[in-house]
Amino acid sequence: MIPFRDDVPAKRYPIVTVLLILANVAVFAYELSLPEAELDRLIHQFGIVPSAVRSLEGPASLLMLSLPGSLLTATFLHGGIPHLVGNMWFLWIFGDNVEDRMGPLRFLVFYLTCGVAAGIAHIAVHPESSMPSIGASGAVAGVLGAYMVSFPFARVLTLVPLFLIWPIVELPAFLVLGFWFLIQLFNGTAAIAATSETMGGIAWWAHIGGFLAGVLLIGLFARRRRRRRQGEAI
Repeated sequence: MIPFRDDVPAKRYPIVTVLLILANVAVFAYELSLPEAELDRLIHQFGIVPSAVRSLEGPASLLMLSLPGSLLTATFLHGGIPHLVGNMWFLWIFGDNVEDRMGPLRFLVFYLTCGVAAGIAHIAVHPESSMPSIGASGAVAGVLGAYMVSFPFARVLTLVPLFLIWPIVELPAFLVLGFWFLIQLFNGTAAIAATSETMGGIAWWAHIGGFLAGVLLIGLFARRRRRRRQGEAI
């Protein structure tokens, strides 16, 4: 399913969502400017390489290496234009409303936290992988999880590929995003038995971990709605 837009208008300009998109585009433009050898070094240094992290001893060393570095920086690197556009497209459609619920600063912390959770999930499931994992998919998945919990019945205009017929229909958000999550779960389960070199280039468990983090953390990061006082005009 490919979403085009939702029917929940943003109450405020989504400044953090826009800045995150611009930051990802700027980093990708920098990637394009690098020679192939330098780009490869950049991805290995700032992407998530589970086998390198696993070589450290103890959870404290893992956190010291990864939290300031690869678990965060990997979310701003992308492997190609389709990779970048797909992530930023989902962030643009669903990020504004989640940012509305949290406020700009909380949303930024939430987004980065989901990115870190996604990276940890990927490392936990594929600890022996030597393939760098990059992309905002895990952080964006957290936004999708938070959106599904916050606006389950929002209508999402969606392209549904059905063999030769590709209808565009309005579907409830819980169906669109729930189906997306089931696809990640199905492929992630299948990938457990695969080696890092035969995973299709997609970190499924980063998506799963990020989505679940978003579902669990929305209650912590969402601003509390003020209750109207008794007798107050509506």
